[in-house]
Amino acid sequence: MESADESTDPRVWTWAPVAQAVALLLGPYAEVVLHDPDTDRILAIWNPMTSRGPGDPSFLGELDKLDPSARDVFGPYEKLLADGRRLSSVSAVLRGPDGGPSAVLCVNLDRTPLEQAAALLSAFGAPATPPPEPLFEHDWHERVQHVVGAYVRECGRPVERLTRTDRLAVLARLDEAGVFAVRRATPVVTGALQVSRSTLYGLLAELRAPAKDRRA
Repeated sequence: MESADESTDPRVWTWAPVAQAVALLLGPYAEVVLHDPDTDRILAIWNPMTSRGPGDPSFLGELDKLDPSARDVFGPYEKLLADGRRLSSVSAVLRGPDGGPSAVLCVNLDRTPLEQAAALLSAFGAPATPPPEPLFEHDWHERVQHVVGAYVRECGRPVERLTRTDRLAVLARLDEAGVFAVRRATPVVTGALQVSRSTLYGLLAELRAPAKDRRA
């Protein structure tokens, strides 16, 4: 931690436990800064991410224009360091007994570890190449799962909430994919769509009926 002399400014020793608790909780990935809105200077800083320290300019702007009745917590908003790191930041205006800004507490969280973890998880969850055709060309079971799953993602409803129109659309896709040419396809399709065999046969009959019969 770097800070101003805590014995000389009551705002520092008042808010130091809060700032230190946040800095300890978020480890080396969070910078906590206490600013003086009167002098626009840094009062204290914990886990500094740059070379700035107590007494350096804060560049906060004109906080005296803030309405005492307005909200005092802002963010999260994005900041960017010169080394390319992206930060998520929040700022809290700490008011004195007169209602005016007494200090401003800012927490800057380095998003690098989160972005690295997200990239790692994305790499596991998003295959970069299609499956080898010689191995999966005749895997109609996988094809059923793929067709039904793709439709569910498109319509945004789970399988159990698909309407009759939805099921007819899915069956049309499965029929076009040649799934029903396989003798043992029926139990797989009924399982994927969560319908009975009789319901499936009724839907297939409706799907394959001449257009004039479906309009009747």
